[in-house]
Amino acid sequence: MVELAEIFGDAGPAYLQRFGDRMLPSHRRVMRHIVDCRTPALGGEMYFCPRCEIERSVYHSCRDRHCPKCQGSEAERWLEKQRQLLLPCDYGFATFTVPAGLREVTRSHQKVAYPILLRAAAKAILEVAGDRRFVGGLTGLMAVLHTCSRTMIFHPHIHIIFPVGGLGEDGHSWIKPRTRNYILPSYAVSKIFREEVEREFRREGLYDLAPKKTWCRPWRTKMMLVGTGEKVLLYLSRYIFRVAISNKRILAYDGSRVTFRAKQETVTLDVEEFIRRFLQHVLPKGFVKVRYFGLWASASRPKLEKARHILESHHAAIGKKPPRSSPSEPAPRPAPRCPKCGCACHRLPITIPRSREPP
Repeated sequence: MVELAEIFGDAGPAYLQRFGDRMLPSHRRVMRHIVDCRTPALGGEMYFCPRCEIERSVYHSCRDRHCPKCQGSEAERWLEKQRQLLLPCDYGFATFTVPAGLREVTRSHQKVAYPILLRAAAKAILEVAGDRRFVGGLTGLMAVLHTCSRTMIFHPHIHIIFPVGGLGEDGHSWIKPRTRNYILPSYAVSKIFREEVEREFRREGLYDLAPKKTWCRPWRTKMMLVGTGEKVLLYLSRYIFRVAISNKRILAYDGSRVTFRAKQETVTLDVEEFIRRFLQHVLPKGFVKVRYFGLWASASRPKLEKARHILESHHAAIGKKPPRSSPSEPAPRPAPRCPKCGCACHRLPITIPRSREPP
């Protein structure tokens, strides 16, 4: 199987020689991490198989969030933590799509534009949910930024999960929408989202960099009911810990062209274009792509517990058990298995030193 590290190791030096002076330091760093991941460059440990009586080396991971080898085990840990935030109620799911006219300026000013998009989307939902014409209470939400399409085209959009309803101003009541299948009006949410992004772009000097027609056309926001929210959390966990492309999707590499799977089709790109598409989804250093607002903000956790108590009391009054997940400890890291017999290996008191200095 062809891996991303193999492509970067083979074509990366030529790419750096041609474009290195125009690349961000974060892009060069990610390329180096992916190439060095689980190789002698990062050092490692020695393990012994008692059945085969064979010693084998296990090299350290780079732990870069953009590396396809390092993100699989993190999703389950994150998912378990998020389950503890869920309230026993129905949930809505919103997707904010950034208009095509804003994508170029967003890609060129990621440190400024990404936080603006997340805050604007959150404010739109909180403002509409707080309006008494719709709900009239304080809801909570988790916003997740995603920048990639299946073909690695730059396509920024924001996913938000939120309780359908909100904590009343008195702090002692949970306000539900007027009808069972009602979420929030997408037209109102989209309008506030566009106005807030426009205001922030003006303040940051980015407004004139986008086509004028972008600010005049309606923006699109998709809203849907998603039940208890468990399935959406599972879906988001894959988004959060998914890099632009996984090793499983790479089908072939011949030294000049890369073929990979995208949904029901295959895509073949020149290796330089493949690397360029991957690197445009590297997030700025220190950027947090998952953010919490309203009841789920860290400063509002006491209000979140009030809302939980109200909802659980309501469920108890009608004799219904609330759907709440019980806390569980993260599973310990499993010992490496012998590739020959599958037996669990024992760690030896031997450390493999790095073959290069850390950056």
